[in-house]
Amino acid sequence: MEAVWISLLSLAVTGLFILGVPIFLVIGFWVIGASLVIDFTLANLGVTLYEGLNFYGLLAMPLFVLTGDLIKGAGIAKRLSDFAYSVLGWMRGGLAMASLGASGLFAAISGSNSATTATIGSIMHPEMVKGGYDKNFAAATVAAGGTVGIIIPPSIIFIVYGFLLNISVSDLFVGGILPGILMVVAMQFACWLVCQLNGWGHLISFSPRRILLAGLAAWPGFAAIALVIWGIYSGAFSPTEAAGVSAGFCLLAGLAFYPIHQRLLRSGRVGSGDDLRLSGLVIEGFSLSTVPSLIMRSGRITGMLVPLVAVSVVMQQILSLLGANAFVTQVLGALGGYYAILFACMALVLIAGTFLESLPNTIILAPILAPIAVGIGVDPIHFAVIFLVGDAIGFITPPYGLNLYVASGITGIPYFRLLKYTLPYLFALMLAWLLIALVPELSTALLVHEGAGVY
Repeated sequence: MEAVWISLLSLAVTGLFILGVPIFLVIGFWVIGASLVIDFTLANLGVTLYEGLNFYGLLAMPLFVLTGDLIKGAGIAKRLSDFAYSVLGWMRGGLAMASLGASGLFAAISGSNSATTATIGSIMHPEMVKGGYDKNFAAATVAAGGTVGIIIPPSIIFIVYGFLLNISVSDLFVGGILPGILMVVAMQFACWLVCQLNGWGHLISFSPRRILLAGLAAWPGFAAIALVIWGIYSGAFSPTEAAGVSAGFCLLAGLAFYPIHQRLLRSGRVGSGDDLRLSGLVIEGFSLSTVPSLIMRSGRITGMLVPLVAVSVVMQQILSLLGANAFVTQVLGALGGYYAILFACMALVLIAGTFLESLPNTIILAPILAPIAVGIGVDPIHFAVIFLVGDAIGFITPPYGLNLYVASGITGIPYFRLLKYTLPYLFALMLAWLLIALVPELSTALLVHEGAGVY
């Protein structure tokens, strides 16, 4: 009888999801209903919700979200975008390819897909439209670029994965570097091909001087990236400490440069980006009065993510009690060979990713699939990367496709109109995902297990 009630409950909450009820409430309704069905004391909900979040490593999540808002508010994200364009603008589709490159650079400081799409999209989409690109393709480009937000370290979702599976977050971060770069390059090639066929984009001349100037102007962004990667890779600080260092660096840089930039504006000495004057090295920054609004914006995002983590932990616990783990293990184990089981796991991740956000998808499926994959000989770090790349692809696949919703929101282009323009990027990402799955060294070659902090 329990199975009947659980099935009816699952159908009911699926209907709520289709109607647009927030995923947090959908999972929450299911958790409460399932607890009542199996006589699982509701008092446990409060305890599990609290204990699920009472974890030091999760402190990195709000700090990396804040870092994303700080680098946007300080003008660092715009400088990184300008640098990417100076490098690629001489090629057909260079500005769109630069948007993808800027997404990778932004991801290397922040750690969120949607934040990457929103930030780079608000900067680059108007520029691409002015630069002769189809507006729908331009919006699809920034949506696709955001997929690397959770793969190139630092990554919020890697932190959650490491927490769930008790794996070193430092190793996970390092494991995501080469796959993240591969994803960017694959999407840039697809972008170049589409733009070449359609003749989109205005070309600029290749200029080493322009690249040098743009790179110098973007120095705070490169400094933040180097600081985070060096600190984690060398073991100087843990990922959680890296989040604090990154946020602190961007906050101090924004506050320190704001008065200097304002004085240069009043004096008319702000560099145009085409000369080597010192003013070109001064970022816009932000005033002290702006900081509360930046923190509040980050708090709103964190306030959406963290309750979802908490309620999904309870859902994972209930699924385990219902025997879901054992059932999936039995079904996949019956497939036999290494590649059959690995590809079946990938298919499950991709299917789930089309309906669920990466956080609940990871919390629900990772503890089930990871032991199965390790049992057939897949390296834990390699499988984590495989899992999360599949998760990331779900950000541009309907019906969920969060990045498409974000891109639609910032551009005003209807969600469904963007779908066909994402197909080249989806194909490129699928090929990259397959290569990542077949070549473990892409995820493990840079690993150094000694010295790196876990959390």
